Amino acid sequence: MTHSSYANEYPSLGRRDNERLEYLGDAVLQLLTAEYLYKIRPSAHEGELTQTRSAMVNTNTLASLAAELELGNYLYLGKGVARTGGRGQTSLLANAFEATLGAIFLDAGYDAAYHFYLARFRALPSPVQDENFKGRLQQVVQERYGTTPYYDIVASQGPGHRREYLAVVYAGSEPLGKGNGGTKQAAEQESAKDALAQLGAA
Repeated sequence: MTHSSYANEYPSLGRRDNERLEYLGDAVLQLLTAEYLYKIRPSAHEGELTQTRSAMVNTNTLASLAAELELGNYLYLGKGVARTGGRGQTSLLANAFEATLGAIFLDAGYDAAYHFYLARFRALPSPVQDENFKGRLQQVVQERYGTTPYYDIVASQGPGHRREYLAVVYAGSEPLGKGNGGTKQAAEQESAKDALAQLGAA
């Protein structure tokens, strides 16, 4: 599996990085988790389904799945990323899992991807499955403000392989919390965590 840092450092090798597969795997993941929850929770309303799905696809969950498969051992990384512990980095592991799922979808189809993901997700410890600050914040904000929180990536810095994002979460025009992360999703989760603490709902 090829990270963009490796492809950039060794262009003469002609290796394509995993980003297209990550894009595809993310889309497959959103669909299969939506289908799964729709089937097993016939009485759940949209907000509950969205909250649970978010926990199933967040960066920490995907990184845990990747770690179980030891995907970090199979990553081609640029020297700088490898030197700074890239093989254990949460965002890189999550991306590697998405790329793997995308490859399974292309090679064996939707059903194979569906069962591959669910078998591994069900084997995770429940604390990993339940870590979903964005879903919890959505419930709190809807109860207190009658609206849905939204997230804005207000800044990003660093090279592509070590990018850091700053997210701010709002209820209407009021900022509730902010957070940093190596991916936009991770930054949003941290901003939701901060907002829950600020609201006394952590």
